[in-house]
This record gives sequence, C-alpha cells and structure tokens, in this order.
Amino acid sequence: MSILSNIATCKCPNCRKSAIFNPSKGYPLRIPRMYERCQNCHYKFERETGFFFGAMFVSYALAAAEMISVFVVFWYFFGLRPLMVFILVAIMASMLSTFNFKWSRTIWIYLFYKR
Repeated sequence: MSILSNIATCKCPNCRKSAIFNPSKGYPLRIPRMYERCQNCHYKFERETGFFFGAMFVSYALAAAEMISVFVVFWYFFGLRPLMVFILVAIMASMLSTFNFKWSRTIWIYLFYKR
C-alpha cells in the first residue's frame, strides 16, 4: 500500500498493518480513542508530551480546505443563497470533524516518522 492509502486508513507508519485508532462503537461524532502503541509492532505513536499539538494546524488546514470546497461547489455551481451555503458548510464541518481528528494525527505521525 502507498503512504497516502495508509494515512487514509490510519495505519501504523512502522509496520503499516495495525490501526492507530481504536474502532469506535456508538456515536459517530465521538472523539476517537487512539492506541498508545501499535498492536502489531509496539511502535509508540506519541513521541513526547504535547507531540500532537502540531496536529491542530494540520486539522485546521484540512477543515479550511473542506469548507472552501463546499462553499465553492454550493455557491458557484448550485447558486444557493448565502445563508443556505453557510448552513451546509457548518454541517459538513461538524460531520467531518472526527475524520479530521484522525487524519490530522495520522499525517502528523507520518511527518515525523523515521525508519
């Protein structure tokens, strides 16, 4: 598998087999639980205290790109009113928040992974 598909599926950067996050059961918008170590190779995901602080910037970039995309599609292509576009952007941002959380942390882990 390529690095992009491993990031999209949130796989360990070391063995690329095991998941980084515990499969969530119940509410789909609940904050996902992250394993401390890989279940397969025991790679430690959080390198130091506060390691994932920088993942907030990645999450911000992902959310901004998603919101701009939704805005452009519904404003320019569908010609919806500004209030309706705002509501759609807010709904999409809230629905994609858990994915952004997982992807931003996974991207951050892969950025600082050293073999």
